[in-house]
Amino acid sequence: MSIATTPVASSTPPLVAGPTESLGQVFPRQVGRQKVPLRHRLSHFLMVAGPGLIVMVADNDAGAISTYTESGAHFGTSLLWIMLLLLPVTYFVQEMVARLGIATGEGLASIIYERFGVWWGRFCLLDLLLLNFLTLVTEFAAVALVARELGYSPLVVVPMAAIGLIVLVGTGSYRRWERMTLLLCGLNLAWLALAVMVRPDWGMAAFDSVVPSMPRGGLSGDLVFMVVAIVGTTIAPWQLFFQQSCVADKRLRFADLKAARFDTAIGAVAISLFAGCMMLIGDAMFRGGLHYEDPAQMASALRPLIGHFGRDALLLLMLNAAVLGATAISLSSAWAWGEVMGWKNTLQARLHEAPGFYSAYAVCTAAAAGVTLIPGAPLQAIILWVQVLAGIMLPAAIVFLQLLLNDREMLGARFVNRPWNNVVNWSVITLLFGLSFVLAVRALLPAWPSFLS
Repeated sequence: MSIATTPVASSTPPLVAGPTESLGQVFPRQVGRQKVPLRHRLSHFLMVAGPGLIVMVADNDAGAISTYTESGAHFGTSLLWIMLLLLPVTYFVQEMVARLGIATGEGLASIIYERFGVWWGRFCLLDLLLLNFLTLVTEFAAVALVARELGYSPLVVVPMAAIGLIVLVGTGSYRRWERMTLLLCGLNLAWLALAVMVRPDWGMAAFDSVVPSMPRGGLSGDLVFMVVAIVGTTIAPWQLFFQQSCVADKRLRFADLKAARFDTAIGAVAISLFAGCMMLIGDAMFRGGLHYEDPAQMASALRPLIGHFGRDALLLLMLNAAVLGATAISLSSAWAWGEVMGWKNTLQARLHEAPGFYSAYAVCTAAAAGVTLIPGAPLQAIILWVQVLAGIMLPAAIVFLQLLLNDREMLGARFVNRPWNNVVNWSVITLLFGLSFVLAVRALLPAWPSFLS
């Protein structure tokens, strides 16, 4: 198996500025002596922005909606503070990915192969591909649920969604794909309107957002599992591989690092804000004593409160979340597989120029859609194994990421971790190790921990 390698980017500034290269790369001394006008900085940021926002918003996928709304439906607003706590955690994790992608110009999968060997490379790649595929099945399962609730046949809507996702990436232009995906991300602003429509207790919501509190029922196994599920939903393994490959495909450079960090910070705020809105919508079920089997049924149960338009808007937001999650997850698999196989793997290429890359994306998408349509498909077992594999994959991937960011030989002094980075990152890794372990064990042994029940 051959491995695609890309030399670590040189710090020598190019002679001609590319589309994402700032004036500081071409004339570093001149720019350093004068203040860059605000409009130039804004223009530069808009050219760089995209990967950080997309990876965060796409993580609020169908599974995330289910988790966040269930949190509100069972515990009200008492767990909102977790999202505020996770905001800096998500930023620090994804900032590491963006920095490594800019410094190396490579995806995470190929670097793990190069620096840690074939065994660990295959472990991470195969685990990622399997986990991504199972997660994709849950995304299309959500599409089927929404279609059924809206009165359409899943046999029609699911294949249409799969075809649309394949067309979305097959344009031969990274910019075109990014703009269309950012448009889908923008639709998530409707979560703010829906949160207002359910008329929450804003004072209590604000209090619970900043003051950690215990739900009325006290500590229980269900509470422990919900907290761990929220953390596991907010930080997923595919995000690490997706954003680094996205940064490499967009060809971001050294001078883009500050803007890339800001892009990631905006995404971290967005994921926490939209997740909080989902919790408030679930809280409406909690306050009304309403029950539901899945988020699609929840939308219909809330119709007396949000009206027919609000119910349809909520269902369409669920569909949008599944589509966003599906395109990001499929791309993370296609990028990772292409990097390891040595294929041309870029959205800049046309279909005939990168057949392996686009075929991997199409096969992942079509196969997951097909599994969803199989009568009696074990969707509950698939959801279970998504949780278990995520518990195995996430800590390992982040440890590799942390070790790579301390590789001074590869990154140089500019991009290597600072001491404070290591303190923060190892603290986050320790927390994720513990929570991922609990999530995996709790998924395999539902009665555990019985002493909390």
